[in-house]
Amino acid sequence: MSDDAHTPMGRLAGRRVLVTSAGDYMGPAVVELFTAEGADVVADRRDLTAAGACEAAVAEAGPLDVLVANLATDPRPGWTQGIADDDWHAVVDALVHPLMRLTRAVLPQMIERGRGKVVAITSAAPLRGIPGATAYVTARGAQNAFVRNVGIEVANRGVQVNAVAQNYVRNEDYYPDALVADPDALARTVADVPARRLAEGWESAELALFLASDRSDFLCGQVVPFAGGWATST
Repeated sequence: MSDDAHTPMGRLAGRRVLVTSAGDYMGPAVVELFTAEGADVVADRRDLTAAGACEAAVAEAGPLDVLVANLATDPRPGWTQGIADDDWHAVVDALVHPLMRLTRAVLPQMIERGRGKVVAITSAAPLRGIPGATAYVTARGAQNAFVRNVGIEVANRGVQVNAVAQNYVRNEDYYPDALVADPDALARTVADVPARRLAEGWESAELALFLASDRSDFLCGQVVPFAGGWATST
């Protein structure tokens, strides 16, 4: 059998996929890969903190096989004793509430059909912690907890809800090209990463694609670390 026969092409052929915040965080990489794999991708770029925006995004996308809940925000770094209420609310409003609203909006149609995938692009930060980033780490931790709980709620309904908990992945929101172009800054950034590098966006998108495909049907409520070993190192 030729090598071409083993090439995984069209892994999402015929699937309709909604990718939120498509221009931010992992949106561009996910849209590119999922489109190349045959998905009918709805690349949504609206502000999901606006009233009714999450529900409208799902309704306008039509029948969905996959929701990729890709959400990003300014981390608003700061130590706990100095967190301003406005900063705390801004991070939680951008990351936690939209994930719940998007999922709540899409689940009824998936449950009715007895199949569907929700893939949240979250963070590995709460799996280990980052001093001086309490608001961000807490919000990402809430996302991960939400995924775990919803995942077991709908596991017997043919719907899988899982998360890519990433860190140290190239993207313009947190690890931009300017950082990669500075050897000294890059070396300092990856010093605590056992893999000693940043991941490329397509690598994270590949994990998201697996979670969006039929090959992950037995994964339910999993928060999968994707951080070059950082999340499990001491």
